[in-house]
Amino acid sequence: MLLAVLYCLLWSFRTSAGHFPRACASSKSLTEKECCPPWAGDGSPCGRLSGRGSCQDVILSTAPLGPQFPFTGVDDRESWPSIFYNRTCQCFSNFMGFNCGSCKFGFRGPRCTERRLLVRRNIFDLSVPEKNKFLAYLTLAKHTTSPDYVIPTGTYGQMNHGTTPLFNDVSVYDLFVWMHYYVSRDTLLGDSEVWRDIDFAHEAPGFLPWHRLFLLLWEQEIQKLTGDENFTIPYWDWRDAENCDVCTDEYMGGRNPANPNLLSPASFFSSWQ
Repeated sequence: MLLAVLYCLLWSFRTSAGHFPRACASSKSLTEKECCPPWAGDGSPCGRLSGRGSCQDVILSTAPLGPQFPFTGVDDRESWPSIFYNRTCQCFSNFMGFNCGSCKFGFRGPRCTERRLLVRRNIFDLSVPEKNKFLAYLTLAKHTTSPDYVIPTGTYGQMNHGTTPLFNDVSVYDLFVWMHYYVSRDTLLGDSEVWRDIDFAHEAPGFLPWHRLFLLLWEQEIQKLTGDENFTIPYWDWRDAENCDVCTDEYMGGRNPANPNLLSPASFFSSWQ
């Protein structure tokens, strides 16, 4: 079961490189269960005419399920993404993305053949201008609607099996908040019953690779948003930290002196919703 979950998680990113592509949120795409939008470069599905990819059946893991999840057909995340789409773009060479319009991580250029090496830095090693740029990029992502992705506001069943799409716009930043929530939320069993003993991103071997890919996708979306191909998310090395060193108004925000459950009003992020 754990290996099957890992396989499905990694396959979901391979086929969609995100969550729900805006181009595949129509009733036509959902009822036909096909997400193979055209690449703008040549107008063909998955950039097929340019050799970037082709529309293919999704191949699911055949590994048997274990006792950790004793249900079938109750969770949209089972055998992801087949409840919504069973045909998606499968990209060739160094291309990736829901329409094969992006380059795999570590490559750039018009044909995704130029190797690139980016280095993540300790947040405390950033200069003041570099730190301020990072915070400004986050704020821009927080307040910019994602041009490529939407998020569901209902299950596939609530969408009448695709005939009534239920999606909302989301900011570039909140897209990743949603993805992290969606993959780890409880299973809804109906009649207010939930199954809490499941977490597809944290309680399985997929924990490390899922989050590494999550960060790569987040970096990629901010790079596209800002045009800064060299952007990387800084890290905080907390291994020897006795306290939360980044929990100050200079970085991620200190506590509100009047309410410790809120950020300090002097924090860069205090106005975020």
